[in-house]
Amino acid sequence: MPGRAKPKAEGTSRANPPRKPPTKSASPTAKRGPASEARPARARTGEQAPVLLSGGNPRIAKADGDTPVQAYIAAMPDWKRDVGKRLDALIVRNVPGVRKAVKWNSPFYGVEGQGWFLSFHVFTRYVKVTFFNGASLRPAPPGPSKHQDVRYLDIHEDDELDEVQLAAWVKQAAALPGWTP
Repeated sequence: MPGRAKPKAEGTSRANPPRKPPTKSASPTAKRGPASEARPARARTGEQAPVLLSGGNPRIAKADGDTPVQAYIAAMPDWKRDVGKRLDALIVRNVPGVRKAVKWNSPFYGVEGQGWFLSFHVFTRYVKVTFFNGASLRPAPPGPSKHQDVRYLDIHEDDELDEVQLAAWVKQAAALPGWTP
């Protein structure tokens, strides 16, 4: 009949091409998805190891409380885990009742009703500590920012951590109005 389209075999139209079976990756650690996101092999216990993003930063779901922060710290690679533990302990020791959360794949520390005063993030060669009102601290942390109020402290593997100075910055930062997203 003229004007009538000939029926096509099922699954062969452009809108519904035949499906191919999924292929398995040659390696359990092969990259999938965005180039910066590697999926690690499963641990021997059957649990999946934490996912590390570019620079070795752990991918931890957003959540409030100490539990996600401790999961982030536990997933930090190599020497950076020790830095994370020391930072967390120093903050808890110097800011009673500190509020914790993981946001944007970074632990955040704040004071209830005042906002966030500090965060840290893992990079390939260092851990970056962010003081949201760091320009108001005395002396100001050394790392400048494109944001007027923010200052950074980069901690490298062989750096001596001046815990006395860091504690002073943490106490000062916690006493200031914090950052509220």
